[in-house]
Amino acid sequence: MTYARGARLRFTLVFLLLLGLQFYVRPRLFDARFAPDFLVLGLILFAIRSRPGDAAILGFLIGLTTDALTPARVGAGALAHTVVGYLAAWGRSVFFADNILVTAGVIALGVWLRNLILLVAAGSGDSLVHALLIWSPLQALATALAGVLLVLVFRDWLAIRLEE
Repeated sequence: MTYARGARLRFTLVFLLLLGLQFYVRPRLFDARFAPDFLVLGLILFAIRSRPGDAAILGFLIGLTTDALTPARVGAGALAHTVVGYLAAWGRSVFFADNILVTAGVIALGVWLRNLILLVAAGSGDSLVHALLIWSPLQALATALAGVLLVLVFRDWLAIRLEE
């Protein structure tokens, strides 16, 4: 039980780091269209280590947070993050999540899927194809690269332990 509590605490510290990167570093260093999305990165890293219901709840909370920041499309973020969290947690039973390339692929696919759901739910119209074919893949690759770097730096903290 102490081991599980320590693992949760370490993941919470990494998630707080990701929150700081999302709201402090990201707006100052990157263009929002292709900047890594550290909230989705944290959601997917949580999802591949938890049950689908827990990941969906965290996705819903993250989505509500992003919806509060962009009131033009209220509900789209909650829907998108909930679906991505659930599917990433469910996909852990299909893929071996401890492989760094698989983790990068899951992160990239999760970001692209989140962008697809956001754009469709928000009714983007003509810019939908442009955003899905140009900006979403760039953001997905940037987030996957940030995720790989994060997993490599915090390898021991984010390791998957099957006996938990």
